[in-house]
Amino acid sequence: MNGILEWAASLGTIVAAGLIAADMTRRVTGWGFVLFCSVSILWIISAILDGAIPLAVMNAVLFVINGWGVWRFLINPAREQSS
Repeated sequence: MNGILEWAASLGTIVAAGLIAADMTRRVTGWGFVLFCSVSILWIISAILDGAIPLAVMNAVLFVINGWGVWRFLINPAREQSS
């Protein structure tokens, strides 16, 4: 186990989920997705170090999905026009 790495990833995941669930503004939600992307990288590193390949693959897929969330909520130029 990678104690500090896993704790950082766990706490970051909780905060990111809270930001997205709160649905305060598009910007806050977008930053929740940025945080999810960051902790996905931590989970991938931790999983590879532990030999937990299914966890690494799952977080690689989640990284892509959350990257889409970053695009939709922070980067997409048409974001202000969508609901």
